[in-house]
Amino acid sequence: MISFKSKKGLGRGLSSLIGEGKISSNTKANISELKRNKYQPRKKFDEARLDELTDSIKSRGIIQPIIVRNSDSDSKYEIIAGERRWLAAQKAGLHEVPIVVIDVDDKKALEFGIVENVQRHDLNAIEEAEGYKRLIDEFSYDQEQVAKFIGKSRSHITNSLRLLSLPDQVIEFLKESKLSPGHAKILVGLENCLSVSKKIISKKLSVRQTENLVRVYKTPSKKLSRNKDPNIRQLELNLMDKLGIEVIIKNTKMNKGSISFNYKDLDQLSRIIETIKKNY
Repeated sequence: MISFKSKKGLGRGLSSLIGEGKISSNTKANISELKRNKYQPRKKFDEARLDELTDSIKSRGIIQPIIVRNSDSDSKYEIIAGERRWLAAQKAGLHEVPIVVIDVDDKKALEFGIVENVQRHDLNAIEEAEGYKRLIDEFSYDQEQVAKFIGKSRSHITNSLRLLSLPDQVIEFLKESKLSPGHAKILVGLENCLSVSKKIISKKLSVRQTENLVRVYKTPSKKLSRNKDPNIRQLELNLMDKLGIEVIIKNTKMNKGSISFNYKDLDQLSRIIETIKKNY
């Protein structure tokens, strides 16, 4: 039986992942003998990238073997790492694939799946967070242990897990890549994050523009006049939504007053000027 570390060509992350893992065989298997890993954190595969891999396999074959373990079900092997290669091999019309069979338990199987995908940037932000949560919930990891194991900072793990507190629809936006992790991080804890997320998508706001918009929503209520006319307040909010910056309207009983645009940087000032030029 060969030490896992002694094998080359299994991927930088995988070869250093489980020092105590043991390879029981290095061979080939029929594609039909393999099944997906129930601990695979990734739920969706990018079709364009899958097609690229399929074309590569057609021309060069499978360079990296698929990591598997023995299965107790009808299938002979359960995939630990390399599901995308397995799917691409099917699309390429292969009947056999190279495999490396290792002895690992469920915990190590999940670890393999998370590390392979995270290190290769194949997971979306929610799949990544859900993988971390499974390590914590099912295998008694704490955030510090997850951070050390994955090779990420503790703050990265914390911020990643916080994404799971977002409303379901916002989480779907993340999964569909309509929102970036940078956008989502700003939305965590915001009461109206669903409406703000829709605004981000419809107006194609950058992360920086989103920060400015959310900063307006988080303006302490003490700064707002409690006696302000609701209609004036609504006008302020409409302008804030439009510009993404704080707007204050002062209106007297004689319907005279002023409008203040409180910009934080030159980008915000430029946006005000461009909006005025464009509309007037």
